[in-house]
Amino acid sequence: MSIQEAAGAAFRQAYGTEPAGFWAAPGRVNLIGEHTDYNDGFVLPFALPQRTIAAVGPSTDGRWSVCSTIAADPVTFGVTEPGEVTGWGAYVAGVVWALREAGHEVPPVRIALASDVPLGAGVSSSAAMESVVLTALIDVGGLDVPLEKRPAIAQRAENLYVGAPTGILDQSASIRCQEGRALFLDCRSYEVEQIPFDLAAEGLAILVINSNAPHQHVDGEYGARRKTCEASASALGVTALRDVSVPELPQALERLDDDVMRRRTRHIVTENQRVLDTVSLLRSGRVREIGPLLTASHASMRDDFEITVPQVDVAVQAALESGAYGARMTGGGFGGCVLALVDADRADACAAAVATAYEQHEFTAPTSWVAVAGPGATRL
Repeated sequence: MSIQEAAGAAFRQAYGTEPAGFWAAPGRVNLIGEHTDYNDGFVLPFALPQRTIAAVGPSTDGRWSVCSTIAADPVTFGVTEPGEVTGWGAYVAGVVWALREAGHEVPPVRIALASDVPLGAGVSSSAAMESVVLTALIDVGGLDVPLEKRPAIAQRAENLYVGAPTGILDQSASIRCQEGRALFLDCRSYEVEQIPFDLAAEGLAILVINSNAPHQHVDGEYGARRKTCEASASALGVTALRDVSVPELPQALERLDDDVMRRRTRHIVTENQRVLDTVSLLRSGRVREIGPLLTASHASMRDDFEITVPQVDVAVQAALESGAYGARMTGGGFGGCVLALVDADRADACAAAVATAYEQHEFTAPTSWVAVAGPGATRL
């Protein structure tokens, strides 16, 4: 059974009728640019082929209801405020709330969700849920919400309703990515450029390795990193750490009297430059040359931002030793996935090398797949 068929079956079982339509939104992998989004910086994600599907139909009682193939009971709610719907249903209620806060009349609907986006893997299953619900509500209600405005509404739902202090990367990727492209996003201006990212034409592949180390943002660590970055920017007298360039970095670090702040600042400033360098190489068709930038990004996340865990460090090292051009953790950290840039005919061997390394360390076995840049949220 396909994911779309599963969503349809869940809708029929929960509501006793056929859905009016189906919508889809993808998870994402961030090629490079970690924790730079909430520092007004640069990111370069692409959409995964794995998607969340929403089967949607009109409500019969003026309320919103949502069920999921991975949850026991539907969640039903009326007009709510943050904190009134909790758990996984908060991501849906938050989108309704954020649209209403933006001045839109949101149509009451019934939704059934099914997904093959891995949960807790750092590939943004939550943004996929928010983005598919947002896209469906906009289409069903005929709401005037330009594409470039949609990620901020979904982000507001996650920040203020769910309570996760994420940047705008995930929602932008799920909504605005295009097939065969990576999304170069300026998180200050929201300007985007679709960067060609057809790895198969170069004989390359991105191998995504799920470390199977649980990944969670709403545990204080993500928020702590964000607060430290904001404090560093304030101490340096800039709007955000994006405003510090690499040549200015040594002097900026001297002005910070806290070693943690210095290391967090160094990661953000150098990571922004790595994004710009990666984009430049991809524009020139020099895809293999981005490998060292990916690996340097991982080292920075490990040593300066301190967001990796042993499972992802082992996966990165094993991938590099098996011949990957570069490898890094992707996502907010503390678990989740690793991506490795490999020759396409070496993807299986790289995955096997990581699995062997996990076995030697007595970690839970990883799962791996080759990621191809897919489309953003759409009606099916």
